[in-house]
Amino acid sequence: MRTFAMGLLLTIALVLVSTARAVDTSTTRTLDGSQNNLANPDWGKASAPYRRIAPPGYADGIAEPAAGPRARYVSNRIFNDASQNLFSENGVSQWGVAWGQFIDHTIGLRQDSPGERAPIAFDAADPLETFRNDFGAIAFTRTPAAPGTGVTSSREQINTLSSYIDGSGVYGDDAARLEWLRVGSVDGDLENNDAKLLLPDGMLPRSGARGDGAAAPSMALSGRLLASPSEAVVAGDVRANENVALTATQTLFAREHNRIVDALPRRLSGTEKFEIARRVVGAEQQWITYREFLPALGVSLAPYRGYDSRVNASLSNEFAVVGYRAHSMIHGELEPIAPAGTYSDEQLDDFARQGIEVEQDGGAVTLVTPLNVVFENPSLLAAIGVGPVLKGIGAEREYRNDEQIDDQLRSVLFQVPKPGVPDLGACLDGPPLPDCFSGVVDLAAIDIERGRDHGIPAYNALRRAYGLPPKASFTAITGESTDRFPVDRAIDRRGPIDDPDILDVLALTDANGQEIPLGTPEAEAEAVQAIRRTTVAARLKAIYGDVDRIDAFVGMAAEQHSAGTDLGELQRAIWRREFESLRDGDRFFYDNDSALATISRRYGITYRHTLADVIRANTDAEVQAHVFHAAD
Repeated sequence: MRTFAMGLLLTIALVLVSTARAVDTSTTRTLDGSQNNLANPDWGKASAPYRRIAPPGYADGIAEPAAGPRARYVSNRIFNDASQNLFSENGVSQWGVAWGQFIDHTIGLRQDSPGERAPIAFDAADPLETFRNDFGAIAFTRTPAAPGTGVTSSREQINTLSSYIDGSGVYGDDAARLEWLRVGSVDGDLENNDAKLLLPDGMLPRSGARGDGAAAPSMALSGRLLASPSEAVVAGDVRANENVALTATQTLFAREHNRIVDALPRRLSGTEKFEIARRVVGAEQQWITYREFLPALGVSLAPYRGYDSRVNASLSNEFAVVGYRAHSMIHGELEPIAPAGTYSDEQLDDFARQGIEVEQDGGAVTLVTPLNVVFENPSLLAAIGVGPVLKGIGAEREYRNDEQIDDQLRSVLFQVPKPGVPDLGACLDGPPLPDCFSGVVDLAAIDIERGRDHGIPAYNALRRAYGLPPKASFTAITGESTDRFPVDRAIDRRGPIDDPDILDVLALTDANGQEIPLGTPEAEAEAVQAIRRTTVAARLKAIYGDVDRIDAFVGMAAEQHSAGTDLGELQRAIWRREFESLRDGDRFFYDNDSALATISRRYGITYRHTLADVIRANTDAEVQAHVFHAAD
């Protein structure tokens, strides 16, 4: 404890009274997360193996993925939402998804090359298949084995990012990327850079912002950006272009960094101001995560008792590959909101040509934007504006966190519409989707296969690893009354599990338990619960036969929720353990970092900002005080 206390005093001195020398990495966060834990400097470090909570579940005990029913087959019968949207029963806004992804991209990114191709089978003759796949299979590549594993010892995988919630999505995990992102020369010396981040016109820089696009830090590109890589923006995380909501959030916190720099005294050096701003931004992201994001989803943690050097904060394989994958919450549309008159008639016409539905109501214009338009499209953010996008994220509820995933993710993720599709507006969502796309990328199937690839044990084995009793029946998982198919000739004619009628919606209810008539506008906007012709338990039983054979991701997604939470028991246990470790094992966690109090006292700058505070300080958007709860 004496060594740690001395370290805190040194930290304060370095942050507030440093000379123009590099900061001491033993008392200030390193970029790659190393040396956070002084006794175990590699804990939480970037480019290190994930830790494991459960023993690996490989088929051969070493590296072979466990066998199971075909992933797309499972997806078509369990994760298929049949174009019926269900919403968060607790009114969580789309910030539940957007912030969750932003933090995910701060703490985890698996190494993905060189990987072994292992395509997921696609059966065009499946009676429940409604999409065409000109690729013939669903592309999938195994995560490479960490060096020294997968031959005589169990295969492990590498997390390429620092595991800590440290703002690395804004700053990156290495000095070369950070130097490019900071105003000033790129000469290998961060000391001669300005304190501010490069933000031309308040937006993230494009790869050609410094002249030579080829010299810019690499970014992960797919979809439309493969044909126009110069349109990509550059940020701390390589995935910043993935969707407009994510790009907007990345931009928000880069702006926040520069806002803090502007608020600091001119007498401080560029290095001092940069390090103070970076420290505050990282603490803000922790504050929002622990004070807003987790409570909104109903995740409660044990009381914080201070930093514990015995806690390894390295991200766990189970959390990264199963527990934090809540893709069913992703809304099929993003709906930016701006005051009337924000856009010209020409701009509105251009939005419509891209497949955006323009809704004008009194003093506001709403841009109903399907997922296939927001993916890999940073130019759209520049056209719409950061404020309208961030406001729209908080205006609507996210989808229910369950076993149903929107077809824009479950079937046509990242795909470009078929050539000759006459009306992109018809491709917004729902039944027209199969007519708009000719290639299948199924996020649910990939989630199932990734769990097998990483050796995550089956559902009940994972429950045991997290201290939960195993489930003895399929109905015990889902909370439904039966795991039998109904006695109905119409549903039995092909064998019940292969009959498309099993997904028919028979009834809907809202958050108050009131029934909603099918086919009404309320059915598309208010439903939180659906009764289908068959129960999830019946379909799980027909597919797996034995509860001990269920894939961990599938069983977790199918669990019933406790009142007041948006997560099932296993997922909540995984989140609780992980976020407690990320808190308790972080020497620079906001409640343990006395330098933050000194910064507040001397300069009037605090990290205790809600997400609404940060949005209001950096955009013109008027948002509700609690943006994690939908405005509607």
